[in-house]
Amino acid sequence: MYRIGFLGLSSAADYAPNLSAFRQGLRHLGYEEGKQISIEYRWAQDRYERLPALATDLVRLNPDVIVTHATPGIRAAQQATTTIPIVMGVSSDPVRLGFVKSLARPGGNTTGVATLQSDLAAKRLELLKQIIPTLGRIAILLNPTNPGILEDLKQMEFAGVKLGVRLRSFELVREPTALDTVFSAILRERPEGLIVVADSLALTHGSRIAEFAVRNRLPAMGGWTRFVVDGGLVSYAADFAEGWRIAARYVDKIFKGAKPADLPVEQPTKFELVINMKTAKALGLTIPPSLLLRADQVID
Repeated sequence: MYRIGFLGLSSAADYAPNLSAFRQGLRHLGYEEGKQISIEYRWAQDRYERLPALATDLVRLNPDVIVTHATPGIRAAQQATTTIPIVMGVSSDPVRLGFVKSLARPGGNTTGVATLQSDLAAKRLELLKQIIPTLGRIAILLNPTNPGILEDLKQMEFAGVKLGVRLRSFELVREPTALDTVFSAILRERPEGLIVVADSLALTHGSRIAEFAVRNRLPAMGGWTRFVVDGGLVSYAADFAEGWRIAARYVDKIFKGAKPADLPVEQPTKFELVINMKTAKALGLTIPPSLLLRADQVID
């Protein structure tokens, strides 16, 4: 029986859709938990400072592979081991962040999936500007404790200058009781739009953020599909589920003797534009027909 160590940033409940895609990918390849594989889970509950200890705990179990995601998880895993293979379920930009030498030849003990979130950051701002041509002020809600997100902010700032949009960033906090204070600070700035930068903490609070945006008639763009299902106006992102199914293939290859250093990092081929028409109507917005035609999913 092969052993997988899974290092998660949030919780099993909050990360359920992606975890389900990973398990489905493994089952498709013939691996059932409790039969061919066992999975040891460690969840940080959005407390990133716990990740190094959790990663060290997994290394002590000597798994055949460690699977993790996002900048804090990958960094913690790499600091904990240089020999156990590490598979990135999703990573913003592993080359720029120094996790791999190149996408084609990663080197070291790490490979997996790169969503290149930062490359999509400017596109999200452009899409929101297409929906609201008069857009002048945008609030950016992000988790500054995730270093991978800082590049997203930089790319949006470059795009904001070109588009004539002023950005103001706000810190996404971990404690649910403190969210209302953040929401009040956003409203005081009277923004005309909101962009929520995706990470595990944003996913944890996604439904509350979407509800806040709708209640205050604030057109909101998210970096994951579930945000729109919960009531946000629009999202544009790589298909994370596809990324996690790809991650399962990496695990299979490593079980069969492949070395992470020789397995090129893959990028998801599917990017989803999702629009909530019910929210658009509530906000009195008309979505351009060209965007509706491009949308992968329209929620009525």
